[in-house]
Amino acid sequence: MEVKARAPGKIILAGEHAVVHGSTAVAAAIDLYTYVTLRLPLQSAAENNDRLTLQLKDLSLEFSWSVARLKEVIPFDSNTSTPASCSGDTLKSIAVLVEEQNIPEEKIWLSSGISTFLWLYTSIRGFSPATVIITTELPYGSGLGSSAAFCVALTSALIASSISDKTRGEGWCSLDETNLELLNKWAFEGEKIIHGKPSGIDNTVSAYGNMIKFCSGEITRLQSNMPLRMLITNTKVGRNTKALVSGVSERTVRHPDAMKSVFNAVDSISKELAAIIQSKDEVSVTEKEESIKELMEINQGLLQSMGVSHSSIDTVIRTTLKHKLTSKLTGAGGGGCVLTLLPTVVSGTVVDKAVEELESYGFQCFTASIGGNGAEICF
Repeated sequence: MEVKARAPGKIILAGEHAVVHGSTAVAAAIDLYTYVTLRLPLQSAAENNDRLTLQLKDLSLEFSWSVARLKEVIPFDSNTSTPASCSGDTLKSIAVLVEEQNIPEEKIWLSSGISTFLWLYTSIRGFSPATVIITTELPYGSGLGSSAAFCVALTSALIASSISDKTRGEGWCSLDETNLELLNKWAFEGEKIIHGKPSGIDNTVSAYGNMIKFCSGEITRLQSNMPLRMLITNTKVGRNTKALVSGVSERTVRHPDAMKSVFNAVDSISKELAAIIQSKDEVSVTEKEESIKELMEINQGLLQSMGVSHSSIDTVIRTTLKHKLTSKLTGAGGGGCVLTLLPTVVSGTVVDKAVEELESYGFQCFTASIGGNGAEICF
C-alpha cells in the first residue's frame, strides 16, 4: 500500500520571536511543499522485509533500521490518539539508533530530524516495516518552516495509512477536522525534538493552511480578502533557531521593561495586519498594501531591536529599498529568508532588476503566493 502526503511551508508576516513571549503573530502558507511517500509492504511480503527505511531524495541519503533493533531500543505506547512529548530517556535511546547510521559530518544537522522521524513513526504506526521517501521544495533551515512541513507531511501520511476508508480519488484531498487536529498535535511534538521550545505556529499553518493568527496557544484562522504576493530571498546563511530564541529570552531577562514594550508593539502590528487582510470594506487594495508595507517596516525595526537580524538581511533590505520595495526577515532571523512585498501595481521589470541584483550577492530568489491549502493526502 502507498500513501502520499504533502504539507506547505510558511512565512511569518508579523510576530516572530515575540509570539514566544505572549504576543500575537500572523503566519501564512506558501505554495512550496514537502512531500512524503509511505510505502507499506503487503502482509505476505512484510515477513521477508523487516526494515524501516528513510530515503531523503533531495540529499541522496538513505537510512535503514531492522524492526527488531527498533523494538530493542524504543519503548512503544499504543495510545496514538493522545499525543505526548518524547521523554528525555527515549530521546537518548533514539539518538543511539541515529548514531549507528554514521551520518556524514557535513550532514550532522539532520540528526534531530531523523530522531523525530523515528519517534513519530514508531509512536503512530508502531514497529511495522515500511519505506518512507521525503522530497521537498523548501530550502532547509531558512525560516520557511521546512522542519514543520516535514513533521506535518510525515504525520499526515502516518495517520492517513491508518484510516479504514481509503477512498481513492483524483488528486490531493484534505483530512477531516478531527484528524487535522490530531496530526497538528503530533507534528508539534515532533517540532519540540528539533527546536526545543517552538511556538507551534509553523506546524499549525502547515497543517491548516491559509492564514492564521496565533497567540498564547490560541489559533484563529483568517479569511484573506486580498491577494498577496511576496518575493522570498534565501540568504543561504544558516542559523540556529534554538540559539536565537534563547538570545531573545536572555535579552528579555536583562531588559524586562524595554522588551515588554517591544513585544507589545509587535502584538499591535500583528493585530492590525490581521484586520487589514480580513477587511471587507471599500478601501482599495493599493491602500491596504501601503499599510502592510509600513507595518512590515516597523516590525523589521523591532526585530533588529531583539537582536535577530543579520548583515545578509540588511543587504536584502537595502537592495530592495533601492527599487522602492519593502522587506522584513521571516522566521528566526540571523540569516535565513527575507520577505519583500510585491504590490499589485509593481512592474515585472522592477522585480526582475531587484532579483538580478539580489542574485549577484549569491542569494536565491523566488516569488510565492501567500495563503493556500494545508496538509493534504493522496492514496
